[in-house]
Amino acid sequence: QVQLVESGGGLVQAGGSLRLSCAASRTVFTFDIMGWYRQAPGKQRELVAVITSGGGTNFADSVKGRATISRDNAKNTVYLQMNGLKPEDTAVYYCYARWTTYDYWGQGTQVTVSS
Repeated sequence: QVQLVESGGGLVQAGGSLRLSCAASRTVFTFDIMGWYRQAPGKQRELVAVITSGGGTNFADSVKGRATISRDNAKNTVYLQMNGLKPEDTAVYYCYARWTTYDYWGQGTQVTVSS
């Protein structure tokens, strides 16, 4: 069974940076899409950024200019670099991957930005 394992979350001060990583295990295929969603308390899960196997990207307006997404197809790993963090970036960040019509989710990693 495919597993997505996130790492890199934690507590960071406003204005700081962090890098999230997500590695997929037990796969023999390359995901069509990989990326990150987040969910803050009392809010719906929302897109942060995604990247296709060809390198196409899509970012939420709220993180444009502050986030960079990249991936290593050979390792089925995706990275999210976020700079200029704000308290409103506080959320559980979930790794996401899609292969054909199948969606996969990680368990989530907490990111807390203190003011």
